[in-house]
Amino acid sequence: MFGGKLGVPELLIILCIALIFFGPSKLGDLGKGLGDAIKNFKGAMKDGEQNGNSATPAPPADKK
Repeated sequence: MFGGKLGVPELLIILCIALIFFGPSKLGDLGKGLGDAIKNFKGAMKDGEQNGNSATPAPPADKK
């Protein structure tokens, strides 16, 4: 329907609709919460990699 691309006009329309529904103060709180969630997720991923708990499984060993 949209061709898979979001340009500046589409993003502005989405922002305007979000401002109408949530208001400027609530939208700021939502943005802060989303930013904190992303920051915590990245920190957890980094801690998991440092501890050797990789999310991707090791490749299977060759059987010859």
